[in-house]
Amino acid sequence: MDLLVAESLAKIPRLTVPEMGDRIIAATALCLGLPLVTKDHKIRALSVIQTIW
Repeated sequence: MDLLVAESLAKIPRLTVPEMGDRIIAATALCLGLPLVTKDHKIRALSVIQTIW
């Protein structure tokens, strides 16, 4: 994890995505501006990243 991912982590709500590992994955996708391939319904509920599945 680098500083940009750590800063993006604050944009991933803990109540929506409670698992830290999942929040880090979502924050990485957000930081890089990439869609995330996931079946996880909690991550898919986020409006700040695009998900594919």
